[in-house]
Amino acid sequence: MKTETTDRTDDRLVRAQLADLLTWSQAHVGFEEAVKGIPARLRGVVPQGFAHSVWDLVEHMRIAQADILDFCRNSKYREKRWPEDYWPKAHAPKSAAAWNAALVGFRRDRKAVQRMATDREIDLVAKIPHGSGQTYLREILLVADHNAHHVAQIIDLRRAIGIWR
Repeated sequence: MKTETTDRTDDRLVRAQLADLLTWSQAHVGFEEAVKGIPARLRGVVPQGFAHSVWDLVEHMRIAQADILDFCRNSKYREKRWPEDYWPKAHAPKSAAAWNAALVGFRRDRKAVQRMATDREIDLVAKIPHGSGQTYLREILLVADHNAHHVAQIIDLRRAIGIWR
């Protein structure tokens, strides 16, 4: 028989695992390792047979994650245009500062999504009031899934340009 204490413990465990999902690297390489040590001269390379550079993917992940977070938090959210608002204009960052800012922004927003996952004031299965049926749980899982997909692409790109193990 479940008790209120068990329910609260289960809720905390589920929320903690959901937050951890955003940084997991148990079944695959995580974001941190995927972007570690990429030489500046290779961040904008698009190998033959590929559509994107590492910069394209990192910046796209940052933009998409920030957009999902904004959607979850902002009752005045305005939808971006697909695909033009979700991808950088150039294959390479303008500078090392732009690259670093993208990494910092991605990490900051990922932490904010993790905080949302663990915030017991947020009913994870509640519909987002200004949405069209989306729940907070769906959006958190969307971030995790989207990021995992693109991390795998970064690894493939790194292999193609010869900078992966």
